[in-house]
Amino acid sequence: MIHGRLLGIDHGLKRIGLAVSDSSGLVARELSVIHRRSRQEDFAEINRIAAENEVVGIVVGLPLNHMAEPGQHTQADTVRLWVERFSETHTLPVLLWDESLTSEDAREVAIRQKRGVRDPIDDLAARLILQSYLNAVRDGLADPPPQSRVN
Repeated sequence: MIHGRLLGIDHGLKRIGLAVSDSSGLVARELSVIHRRSRQEDFAEINRIAAENEVVGIVVGLPLNHMAEPGQHTQADTVRLWVERFSETHTLPVLLWDESLTSEDAREVAIRQKRGVRDPIDDLAARLILQSYLNAVRDGLADPPPQSRVN
């Protein structure tokens, strides 16, 4: 069981999508899209939003590519490095969660919401990543986030 809000993140090279759960950890909703600036500014903005929404943990989508060649740098490597650096800026637990197919699913949701073709869907992808994690915790397929660590 999850006690408190979680922040979902869809990491992208140009934009970062954000979603947040309700305090019972049952439902995720899209929150915002951050247009990337500098790492420092992006981290500060995410941390501000996390504090504003009183989140107790963060779930970051991890793009798993099972077809990658050994030794090949992948987008998953980029996300892991970004999470490592981001984690140095706060004390919240951060979980990586498989984001397979969320972009395609987000496009379908955007069509149903009648979003413009050029409108960003990163917040929808973040919602789908977070909702997938919440469903897995509810179904006993994933552990809830650990408590915040103290620096």
